[in-house]
Amino acid sequence: MIAFIGSVFSPYYHWSGRRDPEEHIAFNVALYGPQGHAWAMTERGKARLTRDRHSLAIGNSSFRYDGSGFVITFDEIFLPWPGQRILPKRMRGDIRLVPGCLGARAYDLDAGGFHIWQPVAPNGRVTVACEALPDGGWTGTGYHDMNHGVRPLEKDFSGWDWARGNVGDGRTVILYDSVLADGTNSRFGLVCGRDGAISDFDPPPRQSLKRGFWGVGGGIACDGGTTPVLKSVLEDTPFYRRSLVETVVAGDSVEMMHETLDCRRLANPVVRMMLPFRMPRHT
Repeated sequence: MIAFIGSVFSPYYHWSGRRDPEEHIAFNVALYGPQGHAWAMTERGKARLTRDRHSLAIGNSSFRYDGSGFVITFDEIFLPWPGQRILPKRMRGDIRLVPGCLGARAYDLDAGGFHIWQPVAPNGRVTVACEALPDGGWTGTGYHDMNHGVRPLEKDFSGWDWARGNVGDGRTVILYDSVLADGTNSRFGLVCGRDGAISDFDPPPRQSLKRGFWGVGGGIACDGGTTPVLKSVLEDTPFYRRSLVETVVAGDSVEMMHETLDCRRLANPVVRMMLPFRMPRHT
């Protein structure tokens, strides 16, 4: 689930000149399971936005902190999916994330400090309730982070890879590997221990992953002498791919949620014209 104010992927926000972020908001929900995938990302205007220090509501969906955890309620129209649904379908559900720890540190993703990332809850326990899921829901490990910036991503980045996963002893590993617009490579890794302490480390060299249907490649840090395994592709688009990857970091085998973003593809006018089919706008 991603809540957007001034959606970085929105073609409508780009075409408007990015003048009013609150006029381009969206609540993106993606569900993946053995019975199929479901995707919702409807952009709305500022009349459907409510927020304060502890909560955020976009349309009929909301995100809030209740003092002990994050509570998400979604009520969205999920788009048709080839081979599964030929018509849009309304789905409702609830997600609760109880953090194992809270991260107070924010990280600059570029030298100018235009783009900021903060792992708010590097690890936690997640409970999902939704009638569309097998057995009505799911429980497992989860994560919450936050990004904000003052310039378009494609102005400062060529692209990046991000990954997060849990090691068997309970530690959480996060990898960031970005290429700036000038070709500079910026890489760092974080480890969050069971006690909540977060430490930096230098990730092993990047190894490339097999390209997707649209040609988006990507890679992930992996110890020498071992090879990462692309276990499942969840999203495969002209500029973005989300996958489940198994890799080895500092001798530990870890299964990671992995994302690749190609900002050059995102900035392509043809790609922008395709985006309304995945993210319609209702004001």
